Amino acid sequence: MRRLMLRSSLLLVTVTATLAATALPAAACGEEDGPHGAAPTLTGTPGAEKNVKAVGNVPDAQGAISLQFLQYGPRDVMVVSGEFGLKTYDLTANPAAPKLIGQLNMPGMWETEDTEVDPVRKRVFLSRDPRAFGGNVHNGESGIYVVDLAKPEKPTVLSYVKVPAGHTTTCINDCQYLWTGGPAKADNMPAEWGGRPIWVTDVRDPRKPKVSPNPIELARNDGQTDYVHDVQVDESGVAWASGRGGVRGYWTAGMHKDPVTGKLRMASPTDPVPYAGGGIKETAAPSKFMHNSFRPIGARSKDGGGTGHWDNGNLIYATEESFVDGCAGDGVLVIASLEGSYGGEGWRSTPQKPYRLNTVGTWGVAGQEGSDPASSDCSAHYFDVQDKILVQSFYAQGTRFLDVSDPTNPKQIAYYRPADAAAWAPYWHRGFAYVADNNRGIDILELTR
Repeated sequence: MRRLMLRSSLLLVTVTATLAATALPAAACGEEDGPHGAAPTLTGTPGAEKNVKAVGNVPDAQGAISLQFLQYGPRDVMVVSGEFGLKTYDLTANPAAPKLIGQLNMPGMWETEDTEVDPVRKRVFLSRDPRAFGGNVHNGESGIYVVDLAKPEKPTVLSYVKVPAGHTTTCINDCQYLWTGGPAKADNMPAEWGGRPIWVTDVRDPRKPKVSPNPIELARNDGQTDYVHDVQVDESGVAWASGRGGVRGYWTAGMHKDPVTGKLRMASPTDPVPYAGGGIKETAAPSKFMHNSFRPIGARSKDGGGTGHWDNGNLIYATEESFVDGCAGDGVLVIASLEGSYGGEGWRSTPQKPYRLNTVGTWGVAGQEGSDPASSDCSAHYFDVQDKILVQSFYAQGTRFLDVSDPTNPKQIAYYRPADAAAWAPYWHRGFAYVADNNRGIDILELTR
């Protein structure tokens, strides 16, 4: 035990001391993104808001990238990850006024996007991008920190393990395993790869994580192994991997028929069974780089499901992250149909015979009410859905609330765009939308419509 405690202490000292002066600002999550020095940028016009009330702000969380929530009996705790490492806040007494209670100092950390927590074992998994602590994608070190939050006042590193990928990491099978993907490939990876796929880590023993040597989710971009950006697990247990080449879903447990081979076999985190999905049409997402996704279970179309059969989980919502000059061509929210992809079509796609999901609807922030026409930082980013209201971050264009009850026609119903916005990720919690803003910390918003 003393040896383990000493190892954790040394790790913390090393992390805290590593390049404390490194500046890591808001940046895109695509292949070229990464830490670089920049100050919070004011946009060309004043801020704008509609049908939203800002009820709170947490400025000491500046540099925030992601957040989650843990319950300790009646106690409600917010876990925030970012350039500073990790901070915990108590929301129990007043969810609009978070109280800082704990901190794990890791200045220079990158990127911790979509940080995941184990709600039962009270752990958090921080993904270290190769660009963290002054590194780079060519030969930088990447990996996963397993942090114990049994006592939210005292976040404690249980272990750190090197992983060939490190942009995002996702809980699989109730956080017994992790899937870690991205970013762009390292110099020692195969020349034909377009980016890093997924590596699987067994964290059943959190002090001794075991990384599988063989990556998965290969050949995802019309047969080419490419950048897997993030993974989201839906309510039925299907893990959806988003990245360049679209969105593909996998079973990670249980017996399932493999649509690619036609054989019945057992799915596991290291050998998942394909389910559905594929590329997104270039007319909707020209970059082909899908950042994250969400599959609504039981969603119905406006006409009751008769058109498109959207009532059986046949929709996939996905964000394209892409930046071009100006805003008009920047990444959008895409809603696509999974129909026609359950036979393994997304795994047989080639440049000669590409397979694409049919687009149902799209929404982009460029030119929308409340937008800043002078800003060139307006790609779609993370989103969260509750009761057919989708809340989404659009960097300098702030936080947008969309009514998606008709997926063919998403409609903006509210927005919140401070002049210094760098909105990265919103989360519904206790009736509020908590927004991880890389410039502002945490904004706490109430929809008033």
